[in-house]
Amino acid sequence: MRILVTFALDAEFAPWRKLRPFQKNKAANVDHFSAQVFGSQVDVLLTGVGAKGEWLDAVQEMYDSEIDICISSGLAGGLRAEHQIGEILVAEKVLAGPRDITAFSDASLVSSAVAAGAKRVSTFYTADRVILHAEEKHALGAFADAVEMESFGVLIESGMFAARTAGIRAISDTAYEDLPLDFNKVTDGSGELSPARILGEVLGAPGSIPALIRFGQRSKSAAESLAKFFERFLPILVMDSNTTSIGSLR
Repeated sequence: MRILVTFALDAEFAPWRKLRPFQKNKAANVDHFSAQVFGSQVDVLLTGVGAKGEWLDAVQEMYDSEIDICISSGLAGGLRAEHQIGEILVAEKVLAGPRDITAFSDASLVSSAVAAGAKRVSTFYTADRVILHAEEKHALGAFADAVEMESFGVLIESGMFAARTAGIRAISDTAYEDLPLDFNKVTDGSGELSPARILGEVLGAPGSIPALIRFGQRSKSAAESLAKFFERFLPILVMDSNTTSIGSLR
């Protein structure tokens, strides 16, 4: 079985890389990471914020045929009070605005994620910018559970090369808090965070430093929860796949 997992940023993936010996490779001049899990190949690609990176070029070079599963993962902002820091959510569907189009997670992947400890939710909303303020989150919470910037694009694009897809996220900030920094101003054209731009924003608002430190700590904790989730989730996927294969032979 071949499984692809995407994250926007290395910081979201780093805790998982500490738990499992991923091997770093390159495809189409893009870094990707590979590991064997119970005999199945697991690849990780970093798409950049908003999936602006050249990840699809890497996919075309990595795979010469359809793969089994693609998971869009990473961190997300909670849009409802019941979703707390570090919780793992798996969405039945992903909406994108302003186009009002829907992408769907595979039902069997949703069930497997729930078995591994994720909370099943109805909807992720893929925004075209970082949602900064609690007031904006409250408005989006009328129709979605969490907000992020990649899942819709990844699910739609991966539908061309993956048999099953799903969106899975860890909550890094709650519905009732503003973000400590305007993250829309600190990414470059490929969706990577720019340290120089971050420094410039912080120097312009030094009072934000304590809140930014807290946000960083909680984001790291959420990414660690996500890494532990994948260590439970992947064996379930492999076991379910083997069971299905055995059943088909009977």
